[in-house]
Amino acid sequence: MPARPGPYLVEVRWTANPLRGDKFEAAWLPAAEAALDYGATHWALYRLSDGKLDFIQHAVFPDKESWERYWYSDEIGQARAEAASLYQVPLLPAIYYIAGEGSAQEVTAS
Repeated sequence: MPARPGPYLVEVRWTANPLRGDKFEAAWLPAAEAALDYGATHWALYRLSDGKLDFIQHAVFPDKESWERYWYSDEIGQARAEAASLYQVPLLPAIYYIAGEGSAQEVTAS
């Protein structure tokens, strides 16, 4: 079966080590945003409001190759190494092809 065309949503679930959630957030925000430098059109880092140790990183890439350039780059590999004591491993990125999407637009009164 041929690969589906992009874009792709990539999700990485992170679990911070106890008492290290704030440090992980501060350390990983620049790395998550750096996805834009590798071709992503969207990025987000979400933090669970209860417990504050669970994070979800999302990024939308035009193709899997762009994701791999980001994830396996020296920059992001170094960021993972520097934050290694702040999160639990293993990390298992999930790659989804986008079957459909939409958004609400604000309507202004005329």
